[in-house]
Amino acid sequence: MPEAKPTIRVLIDHRRARHEFELLETFEAGISLLGSEVKSLRAGEANLQEGFVTLKDDGAWLHGLHINPYRYATQEQHAATRPRRLLLHRHELAKMVKATRLKGMTVVPTKLYLKGSRIKVEIAIARGKKLHDKRHSLKERDAKRDMDRHRR
Repeated sequence: MPEAKPTIRVLIDHRRARHEFELLETFEAGISLLGSEVKSLRAGEANLQEGFVTLKDDGAWLHGLHINPYRYATQEQHAATRPRRLLLHRHELAKMVKATRLKGMTVVPTKLYLKGSRIKVEIAIARGKKLHDKRHSLKERDAKRDMDRHRR
């Protein structure tokens, strides 16, 4: 009997990352969270806009992810913007470290989602766009939208 694929529900999408960066390669990473953080994320109480990933000897860390304190927590609340450890395979981490050594490359979070009952982060190796690249992307998107509108 074939295994059922886990359902995926996007909790937070960092759409601005697609505007600011050219995303070259994406990875799926687990994230180490506290119980109150999980409940807050499931309620959609988070912001990924200021998020960035640092790569260190002990692994990858997600900084700037703001998770609001869970209002119904009875225990001590979590810090809203603490660094959170990303769970990656060693070869994925090595690939990211190698890519970020190149000039202009960085690792940015693009999505937070539920995969089954687990919370995952989609991170991407990215290159920053220049102003003219951003304008070109907007122009292409508008042209595509106009073509789709005329087809209907």
